[in-house]
Amino acid sequence: MIEEQYTMAVRIRLRRTGRKKSPTFRIVVADSRSPRDGKFIEIVGQYAPRQGENALNLRTDRVTYWLDNGALPTDTVRSILRRAGILKARHEQRLGRTLQATAVPIREDAEASEGGAA
Repeated sequence: MIEEQYTMAVRIRLRRTGRKKSPTFRIVVADSRSPRDGKFIEIVGQYAPRQGENALNLRTDRVTYWLDNGALPTDTVRSILRRAGILKARHEQRLGRTLQATAVPIREDAEASEGGAA
């Protein structure tokens, strides 16, 4: 029996808008087979990389809805969602607790045993 692996047909990706040399992007949910600026299902946010602090405008409830239903973000959108804190919030919600540290803390007794062995 041959197992076939299917890719998810729905992606969260950027759709370019704006003037020449002044890009703005809409963050859209679209079929993976449609072109970059083609047909989409829903607009879930906007991203203007040249705006500074006001660069990102997201509807977090709709983004989490689509992520929960299996939509896969592109690499760039995943980076944007990570900076917005949406991926961390989803991860904490799935764990059922909030993460205190951003990195894994190093135990003191582990450092002492490594120093003594050398």
